[in-house]
Amino acid sequence: MVGGGIIGLAIGAELLRRGADVTVYDPAPDGSAGAWHVAAGMLAPGGESFFEFPQLERLLDASNQLWPAFAASLGDVGYDEVGTLGVALTADDVAEMAREWKHQKLSPLTGSQVRDREPALSPRIRAGAYAPTERQVDPRRVVTRLRAILAGHLRRQEVGNLSELDEETIVVAAGCGTAALTGLPIRPIKGQVLRLRGEPGILRHVIDGAADGRHVYLVPRADGEVVVGATQEERTDSRPTAGGVHDLLRAALDLVPGLSEHELAEVTVGHRPGTPDNAPVLGRLTGRVVVASGHHRNGILLAPITAQLIADLVLTGSADPIIEDFTPGRFGCA
Repeated sequence: MVGGGIIGLAIGAELLRRGADVTVYDPAPDGSAGAWHVAAGMLAPGGESFFEFPQLERLLDASNQLWPAFAASLGDVGYDEVGTLGVALTADDVAEMAREWKHQKLSPLTGSQVRDREPALSPRIRAGAYAPTERQVDPRRVVTRLRAILAGHLRRQEVGNLSELDEETIVVAAGCGTAALTGLPIRPIKGQVLRLRGEPGILRHVIDGAADGRHVYLVPRADGEVVVGATQEERTDSRPTAGGVHDLLRAALDLVPGLSEHELAEVTVGHRPGTPDNAPVLGRLTGRVVVASGHHRNGILLAPITAQLIADLVLTGSADPIIEDFTPGRFGCA
């Protein structure tokens, strides 16, 4: 395995479980680099994915079904099945969100019905919808558990060229670094995320909202943390910006005014590994190189199914046909 983020670790743990000899190469196997450290951990197979790449929705749904057992196998990783509330502040926001709600076959709720579920929401909210199959997990806890499972198999080493490795099979799951190693068109997409802290209980559900044209999600944790995200910027720098923080906070406070009393505990910046069609690259690149990267916004959600598909491919030479829409070949590669 080249890459020790959530995708690489999940694949490594699955291969190890099936009896394979696994080594995970990562320059900082106990560090916090990688998109997983910034990710909020929403397990939401709906949303814009259908409109961007219709085949991706089937993969997202399949992985969502695997998450209960995957989380149970890891222990306490903050897995929560309470569901997501989509909310819209203005008439224009309702029009924007309604397209997703309709596709997901969700019943619309009035503003008062939404507030019955979440009293902390602003009385200005016009409409909403409840998605009961959407879940959340804490990616930082997931990575901690996967690292523990792979203890003794993590090697602190940066791989600059795949020719440095003499292993029979190499799985490249290096996030944005996959491009330099493979030539695949995987680019970094900057995202800024905030973590607020206060008394637990201000929110029960994940909130997926639109506020005056700004899209924001709010992910509450049991300990009082609320993750607020995320910007999406075609930039490669790692600097938090006043504008990014302002946009996220303004939308969050418009939807949940009570968050104004929370501490702004953390501002983090990460880079999602994106592809030209915003879908992952899963499959064999050459005779001994397999790729699992480019998961963009869906790396946490897709970790269980990616682990199963790539482990199948490595150990048996084939995998479920669901993988066929995501092979490197769609970009003119092997």
